[in-house]
Order: sequence, then structure tokens, then C-alpha cells
Amino acid sequence: MLVNVQRAPTGVRKRVAIVEEGRLVEIYFECPERPRLVGNIYKGRVETVLAGLGAAFVNVGEKQSLFLSQHEINDAILISKGFEPWKGPPPIQKILRPGQSIIVQVRREGVGTKNPQGTTKISLPGRYWVFLPKEDRVAISRRISDQNEAKRLRQIAYELKAPGEGLIARTAAAGVPKEDLERDFKFLLGTWKGIEEQAAKVSAPTLLYRNPDLVKTMVRDRFTEDVDSLIVDDEAEYKEILHYLHYLHLDKLRGRVKLYRGTMPLFVRYDVERQLREALQRRVPLKGGGFITIDETEALTAIDVNTGKDIRHRNQEAAILNTNLEAAVEIPRQLRLRKISGIIIVDFVDMASKADERKVIERLKQELRKDRVPADFIDVTKLGLVEITRKKEGESLAAMLESLEEGF
Repeated sequence: MLVNVQRAPTGVRKRVAIVEEGRLVEIYFECPERPRLVGNIYKGRVETVLAGLGAAFVNVGEKQSLFLSQHEINDAILISKGFEPWKGPPPIQKILRPGQSIIVQVRREGVGTKNPQGTTKISLPGRYWVFLPKEDRVAISRRISDQNEAKRLRQIAYELKAPGEGLIARTAAAGVPKEDLERDFKFLLGTWKGIEEQAAKVSAPTLLYRNPDLVKTMVRDRFTEDVDSLIVDDEAEYKEILHYLHYLHLDKLRGRVKLYRGTMPLFVRYDVERQLREALQRRVPLKGGGFITIDETEALTAIDVNTGKDIRHRNQEAAILNTNLEAAVEIPRQLRLRKISGIIIVDFVDMASKADERKVIERLKQELRKDRVPADFIDVTKLGLVEITRKKEGESLAAMLESLEEGF
């Protein structure tokens, strides 16, 4: 994990890059021009109720109001209004009215002219748990495949939470001692109690809780024992990271945090700048001489795999298989790096062998499982096209860079 900090009179800009085996796989930005709102919790005021859309706009004191769908109204609110949630959401005009105060959380940043999206289904992420104060359920990260461990975590969750509350065990919770899990839960519960107390004292619109900044969020969510090192090029940020690790009771990871003092810029030293530029190109080369092309449209993303050179005088089947296997690794990487979401259609080079097709699909599934954002292989169509879906989480890399008022 690489952390680049740029300090200027206009504010502090931060970039966090995830590098695996020398290859850039994810990158995140934070800058004054585009403050991050996702995760923030507000006491908002309902401005407009749109019965036809089944939604409302909520003023939270930011530049844009939150768009709140009726499907994002939590069960506790519905029950308090006399409705039965299991029967489906009632008309939104029967739940909300203009001028009403309501606690909301930003679930998705605004994109272009679209308003940010809100929810009343509050979630507070910690190191090991996600606390759901208004949802009565327990869930386990899908990345925890050990059924005995999942059972242990589920049992602990039910011991910790009160009726009406929910807990999701995060991937990092696997194998963690019970006392550490309890500490994390108590911290989240205390945070929520503080939010409720403040909400009772203030008028809307007011910010009740600000999500930690980009670097702290990445340290909390992504800096695990699987990460070899976290290298940061700013001394103040370095000290802040060490302090935050102590705050999280993760002193065992402090030795993996390194302060970079080189004369060459950190992102140049680790080849991030070049790979970031390449991530905006349509054509992506493969090691064996082939390439893939990526075309993003509003409806879907089309990815075409090509051998890239004359293979008539080689073992064609072996050459095609090798190209497709390389593409099956590169495509999931590009989806993560470019933050591509929605429907993805992949046209691999035609293979004569069903066994080769199975090898390519299995490699693709294996690489998709590395993605923290849900990305799923759906099917192979009758035309031999591979269908993939990936959950949308904010803007694509291209849109994000384009919308920044000033580049890094």
C-alpha cells in the first residue's frame, strides 16, 4: 500500500495505491475540490417528497441534497408509523413529509449532476464489524469460507448485539480473539450512542458524524497482515498512521509502516504514475504479445481479447489458450483499477477445446474473487460471450479524474 500526500495552500491532497506484485490494482483520491461524503451521518430536513418517484430530497447542509428512495427507509421508521415492513414499503408520502427531521447517511457520492444518495439504514464500519443500529440481523463476510469460523463469529455477534440491532462480521474478523471483537463492537456502539445524543440536541441540517479520511479508512479496512508494507511519503501522515494503529489496538502492524525519504517521487519510484496513465488507454497489452480493448458505454462495458500477431506458424491452440489465460487475469485487474461496474461483456479468442474454455473460465472466476467489490461471472452466451457483473461503487476512474477541478 502506497500513500502519497501533497500539501498546498489550497489544502491537502492524498492518493492511496494498492500494488500487488508490482502491478497497480486499485487507486483512491481525496482532495479539497471533491470532499468525500460517503459514510457521513446527518440530521437532515426533508425538502421535497416525490410520490411519483417514491423518493424524497433531504437537505443535509451540503451543496446538494440527498436523494432518498423509499427502499432506503429502515424498518424501525416504518414500524413507528404503524406499517409492517415485510409487506413491502408503503407510499413514501405516508412516511415522510416536507420539513420533517430525519437521520440519514450518505451511501453513494453524487455523480455529475446526480445528487448523492442517502439511506436511513445506518451502518458504522469498524475493524472487525459493521454495526447496523436499525437492522435486526447478523451476517458474515462472504470471504470467510471456514464454516466453523463463520459459526463462531455468528454466535459472538448474537451475544453482543441487542434485539433490533445488526452486526456484519468483516473479513478481518476471522481468527480474531473474542475480547478484540468485543472491544471493536463497544467502540461502534459508543459511537452510535454519541450520534443519537447529539441528534437530540441539534436542529436540522447538521453533520452528526464524519467518516474518517481516506488514509484512515484504508488503514482500518485494508491494512491487514496480508499487506507486506504501507509506505508513506509525508512525515506528518506517517506519524498519524502510527497513532491511528495504536488507537485501533493494531500495534503489531506498526513495524510495517515505512516513511519514504527518496528523492524520486514515491509514485514514480513504484511505477504507479505510468500504470495510472495506461489505465486511461483503450488498449491494454498482455505479456505474450496479445492485447485487450476496453470500451465503456452507458449500457455496458465491452472487452475484446486479441492474439495481437500472426500465430499461423505456431501451435495455434496453445497460443490462443495462453492469450485467453493472460486476459482472464488482466481483465479483473482492469475492472478494479478502472472502477468499472454494471454489465461487462468479454469476447475471448475462440477456442476449439471445451477443456481450454473451462480453464479460462476457472481462471477468470479465481481472479474475480480477489475483488473486494462484488464481481460475479454470470454465464457464457450462445454466441460465446462471457457475461460479468460488478457492483457500482462511485464513479469510474476516468470519470473521477475528469471531474477533478485540478489534476494531481
